[in-house]
This record gives sequence, C-alpha cells and structure tokens, in this order.
Amino acid sequence: MSCAMAQKKTLEQNHLLHLHPLITKWQDYLVSEKRVSNHTYDAYIRDLNKFLMFLTDHLAKAPEQNDLEKLKPADFRSYLAARRRDGLTPASMARSFSAVRAFYKYLRKSNILNNDAIDAVSSPKLPRRLPRPISEDAAKRAIKEVGDFAAPATHDWVALRDIAVLTLLYGCGLRVAEALSLNVGDLDKGDIMTVVGKRNKERLIPLIPAVTEAVDKYFKACPKNLKPGDPLFIGVRGKRLNARNVQLAMQKVRQALGLPSTATPHALRHSFATHLLTAGGDLRTIQELLGHADLSTTQHYTDVDTAYLLDVYNNAHPSAKK
Repeated sequence: MSCAMAQKKTLEQNHLLHLHPLITKWQDYLVSEKRVSNHTYDAYIRDLNKFLMFLTDHLAKAPEQNDLEKLKPADFRSYLAARRRDGLTPASMARSFSAVRAFYKYLRKSNILNNDAIDAVSSPKLPRRLPRPISEDAAKRAIKEVGDFAAPATHDWVALRDIAVLTLLYGCGLRVAEALSLNVGDLDKGDIMTVVGKRNKERLIPLIPAVTEAVDKYFKACPKNLKPGDPLFIGVRGKRLNARNVQLAMQKVRQALGLPSTATPHALRHSFATHLLTAGGDLRTIQELLGHADLSTTQHYTDVDTAYLLDVYNNAHPSAKK
C-alpha cells in the first residue's frame, strides 16, 4: 500500500502533532478492520487532510483533539462552503465530507470523543443517477466483436481473453476488479463460483455455460503455463491483467459499433442486473448476485426496468405513435 503510506506521511508532516495519534489509529482501523480498498483509503486520507488544513486556517491555529470536539454545525458548513469555493461539484463535496463523517464516527465508536454537531449538517444533495445499462443486443455484439481489436502479434489468445472477461462481466454481473482478481482454479468448482467483493465479502455466483466456455477457450489458448493460484487473466507480459486494458478494449468496440459513451465495462454489470429483472428475476436474488449490502441499491434497477418498458411501449404500441 505504498500510495496510501505516502498519503499517511504527508498527513503527519503537515499537521499536527497533537492529532497524530488519533489519525494513526484511524488509519490502522481503516486497513485492519474496515478493510477498505487502497483507492478508498487514499481518498479518505486526502479528504481528511483537506479538512484539517481548513481547520488550521479557520481556527487560526493547528487543531487539537479538544477543538475537534467543540466544532459547531456552522464550522462544518463553513468547510463545505470552502470546498464549494474550491470548485468542487456536489458529488465531490459529498464524497469529501463523507471522509470527515467516517473519521468522527470512528472517534465516537472508539470512545475517544463525541461531537453531535456533525450529525446536524446535511451533505450536498445529489441528483439521483440511474444505472445506465446497454441493450441485450449491444452487450452480445460487444462481447462477440471485442476480440477483433487485439494486437496482431498476440491476437488469438488476447482476443479470447478479452471475450472471456466481458462474458464474465455480463454473464455473472461482476465488477471489473472482481473479474480480474480471479485466479486459476476459481472456476473449477462446478457450476458455482465464489467471488470476493468489496470489504472482502464473499458471495456465490452461478456459472452459465457461456461463461465457462469463454474462459476455457482463453485458458487453452493462453501461451503462459498458468498454474492453480496464478492470476487467471494476464497481460502480454504475464502479470495480472489491468483494468485499464479492459476499458481500452471496450472503448474500441464501443466506437466501432457506435454505442453510447456509457457502454463501459461496468455497464455490462448494470446490463446483467437490468436484463435479469426484465426477464422476471427476483430483486432479492439479484441483490445477492451483485453483492449489494443494501436492497435499496438494487432497487434502482426497478426504475431502469420501468424506463425500459416505457421506452418499448412508446416505440411499439400503435396508440403511443398517434
């Protein structure tokens, strides 16, 4: 976690010897107990750093533990106002403030200090964004044709690799990181696969024949002697495949097929959920397959499904055309 450690060093240097023990404990908590991703860890530390820098100016001194406990709602609102003046969008402001909330939540949970003032401050309201799936036909075409854009020198096995990855995203509803974290042997346990998602939460995913066939074709064509426990999907240098490679492959096929800019690898996961729901899938089952902790997250797909049905109606029903 070299990037995260660099953030930690910056935080310690810039602020505030008084808060150093608290911050260090929180960082350890994020890694050992919350088990956040490197990306989340870096964002939290960066945003807390911004908050403490603001307090240094706001209080005209380096903040101490006692200052954190005495902050009023107006102080937190001043911080949000300062972030707005920095040019942050409402989404970025909400993300930035969520790190501050997480820090205070930890302090309260650990009986270090409690400040209810932060609970009186609302995060910036965000426009509700629905998941943006692509059509069933577009998903199938993207998977079928993505292999056409592999480099000639490695075309055969790289083409089959890219097809296998996209088939996993659409056929199993995986996140890109989940698909790329698979190792050789993870799919050799019958018709069920165990996937490790966010916060190391495991879930079971049924394997449809299209997925196992695509992965098997890639594995047999791969020139590397991959053994159980090795990364399943590798780049041309033999290392675990990077998400950027998948994004670039999808970008090429998206442009070739004239698909919208929303046709990203993650859109295939959205399409998996939406198409299951359209076909009569149970919302709770889809929640389990996607690994959503909260059903309300999965319920967004009901809005997508409704929008899809209305679109079909408006385009197909004779009365709708009058």
